[in-house]
Amino acid sequence: EDVDIPSRRVLITGATGLLGRAVFKEFNENNWNAVGCGFRRAQPRFEQINLLDCIAVHDIIHDFQPHVIVHCAAERRPDVVESQPDAASQLNVAASGNLAKEAAGVGAFLIYISTDYVFDGTSPPYKENDVPNPLNLYGKSKLEGEKAVLENNEDAAVLRIPVLYGEVERLEESAVTVMFDKVQFSNKSANMDHWQQRFPTNVKDVAAVCRQLAEKRMLDPSVKGTFHWSGNEQMTKYEMACAIADAFNLPSSHLRPITDCPVVGALRPRNAQLDCSRLEMLGIGQRTPFRTGIKESLWPFLVDKRWRQTVFH
Repeated sequence: EDVDIPSRRVLITGATGLLGRAVFKEFNENNWNAVGCGFRRAQPRFEQINLLDCIAVHDIIHDFQPHVIVHCAAERRPDVVESQPDAASQLNVAASGNLAKEAAGVGAFLIYISTDYVFDGTSPPYKENDVPNPLNLYGKSKLEGEKAVLENNEDAAVLRIPVLYGEVERLEESAVTVMFDKVQFSNKSANMDHWQQRFPTNVKDVAAVCRQLAEKRMLDPSVKGTFHWSGNEQMTKYEMACAIADAFNLPSSHLRPITDCPVVGALRPRNAQLDCSRLEMLGIGQRTPFRTGIKESLWPFLVDKRWRQTVFH
């Protein structure tokens, strides 16, 4: 019998990643015909595409004719970008510019996912038109990606977001969830950064913002340019770790706040808080409280399974 396939089509790059999975799910569950593509982990669920292969990118866009493309694929680990700058630039800049050009060719609305790390963190909160000044190569590559996108497609959107967490396949997928083991194993003390101010943001909320932005754009062609979205709870990694411990009734006395500026790895901005009022004025947004979101994300990784019974029964 005939299956009703929604007429609105969206293509999601990086659909195997933490954010991409949430974006795919959000569109898929809200009456969009969603196709996800990935690279290393694509099959069997998603199309396997190397975004550096211009012909493959051209072909999938021309075959599928998406109305919207959400570009989540990126090298997003600052320390990896520092150690592999050329490869990171290929993906974050060159592939993004090419995708924007191909999107323009079929009249698709491109949403390029960028980062709060385009700012130096000295004078928050940052509005969309504040002057970027990235401190590390990751921030620089994403800023160059923004420029490449808007130069190749003036109708595209750039969505800057901060540190993400959500339903992870492994704890290392997010800089927030990766702390869970240190929180759980309270037999040894753990140093936690208490210097950098972060705004942990649930990928489900970013996915909802992408869908709402896409749907707003279908009605109003003036919806384009740069936007900011972020959770609104300001926390250091130490404070996040304490909140995680509290959410699972675990001790936190072994967690030690380190208030010095970190000296290893890529430089990070002290506080790159994003002002989200432009999206809020469009009536776009969704925010999950950190405690709620982190509990949903982390309970499958709980070592002491007895806790599950107390919470879920």
